[in-house]
Amino acid sequence: MHTGTAAAAVATATPLATTVAGLLDGLADAYQSALAVPGVAIAVVVLFLAFGAVVSTYAIRLLGRPVARRFARESVAHVVLRGIRLVVVLLFGAAGLSAAGVELGSIVLSVTVFSAVVAVVLAPIVGSIISGVFVLADQPFEIGDMVELPDGTRGFVDDITLRYTKVFTVDNTFEVIPNSYIRDQRITNLSAEDERTRLSLAILVTYESDIDRARSLIERAAASCEAVIEGGPDIRIGVARYPAKPTCYIDSFGDHGVELTLRYWAKNPFKPLTVRSQVQTAVWDILEEDDSIDVEFAYPHSHLVFDDTSGVAQVTMREEDAVSHERATHESHAAPGEDGVADGAGSASGEN
Repeated sequence: MHTGTAAAAVATATPLATTVAGLLDGLADAYQSALAVPGVAIAVVVLFLAFGAVVSTYAIRLLGRPVARRFARESVAHVVLRGIRLVVVLLFGAAGLSAAGVELGSIVLSVTVFSAVVAVVLAPIVGSIISGVFVLADQPFEIGDMVELPDGTRGFVDDITLRYTKVFTVDNTFEVIPNSYIRDQRITNLSAEDERTRLSLAILVTYESDIDRARSLIERAAASCEAVIEGGPDIRIGVARYPAKPTCYIDSFGDHGVELTLRYWAKNPFKPLTVRSQVQTAVWDILEEDDSIDVEFAYPHSHLVFDDTSGVAQVTMREEDAVSHERATHESHAAPGEDGVADGAGSASGEN
């Protein structure tokens, strides 16, 4: 009884399997024939790549948080996520090439030959990628840090890739810098671990000023600015410690006055010119608010002294200036003459 039922089932399934197999063979033949049409193979590869791009987007969304928790540095997490996206797209691209009937062994051989030919052209790019690996490993800066380039440009690190680093400058422009350049040049990180930055200001006062009073007033003016650290524990840099409050020193004795140097710490390096202007305004106000303060700003001044050894000055005057000068000289000579006559007459009468 059971044997007959099983035989009937096999007899029924055999025609169905044969039909399905025949249908699949027909579809495969039709697909191979379609691949022979120009452009169909390329369309298949593009379709796989597009599907891979969509899948990579979902993969990034799925793995974004775990990768961010795994890597503390944002730049490294971005590079890892870009690598995941690239791997997914490449896998779908390889699948598309296989579906298009392209042998991967031939592609590998062609790529090897092509790479050997264009190695010289790709050398700078490869160098930038290697430099990017070192930048990520050495950690000279991180996304969000404020840096200063060798030409004095300041900006914030916006993105770090294996090939380049993108800096958003304070002038609202983008600087795309190859990582090979960053390795060879001196890049100053202004906000790596401690955003506090020390700035200095040179102030020239006269020799007649009360120097001690001037130093005290300048320090008080700087401490009154909101963006300046007014005091507190000393700031440690390496093994050295520096006072956190503004400090004014006698720097040098110049030709026109005593040069004082004010050193102060700004709370952050983002707007150094603004902080400097605020400090200078406060110094100006505190030194000018009271006339009794015996402190004056010095300015360059010169005295020209002529004597017998100075030589002769050749002076040329315009015609109208010459006439005015002659008239003034005549009047100045006439007045003493009249006084002289009167004085002479008086003297004569007195003697008589």
